[in-house]
Amino acid sequence: MKQSIRRIQNCLQDIYPTGEIKALTRIILEEVCQYSLTDILLHKNSILSASKHQEIETILQRLKQNEPIQYILGHTKFYGININVAPGVLIPRPETEELVELILKENEKLKGNILDIGTGSGCIALALAKFLPESRVEGWDISVEALNIATQNARQNSIETSFSKKDILNLNASEISRQYDLIVSNPPYICEREKKEMDKNVLDYEPHLALFVEDSDPLLFYRKIAEAGKSILKPGKRLYFEINALFGKETQKMVEEYGYTDVHIYKDISGKNRFISAKNDG
Repeated sequence: MKQSIRRIQNCLQDIYPTGEIKALTRIILEEVCQYSLTDILLHKNSILSASKHQEIETILQRLKQNEPIQYILGHTKFYGININVAPGVLIPRPETEELVELILKENEKLKGNILDIGTGSGCIALALAKFLPESRVEGWDISVEALNIATQNARQNSIETSFSKKDILNLNASEISRQYDLIVSNPPYICEREKKEMDKNVLDYEPHLALFVEDSDPLLFYRKIAEAGKSILKPGKRLYFEINALFGKETQKMVEEYGYTDVHIYKDISGKNRFISAKNDG
């Protein structure tokens, strides 16, 4: 085990920061050896089989190409739920877990219809369905690949949700027969000009369709969702967004211009403007 740990650290030391290497070491050993952190400490003097050494080596070679560990393993955790991921969906972020936490805190007794627009892997929809079991949760996405992954995630976690292919940019809200008691979305919000500041593991592997919006219209998806929400979100019910920290005030103003009230901006754990909630006054 000590030999494997040294190999991981030596292989990655010129690519990843020390803290991330420690985290990757734990994740790799948990995956390959099925060890918990305690097991890793208890078995640090054990010798791994040749096949396990080869598994580790395969993972390391892919990490050296900046491929995200979540895509290499094919899964990750989100709000305590096992989520399958592949390059067709975004890797769930800790900030999005904070969004789920906010929604659950403010709607702990919600019984109704919930809509997740741009559901991706289904992580938000599944977390809300699990912890608001008396609600009916639906997810929309334009990507068939994403919808297949979300459906698989719902099935493997035995969480009842439904997923539909819909394009919010070309939505005829009058054709939506159901009204919702809560709408949430983490849509594409990174401007093209921000690419130069982003890590290669994001730019080279995660789906640009789910990440980026044109510099000329950074609020495109929020505007379309806010517009649709006026007819498909029940009066008095709330809309939740994960937002680009650069456009917090602009997003708030836009939502208010559509007639939403009681608009709040929330900061994430890093102190950045990251979430907005607003009430549809009908």
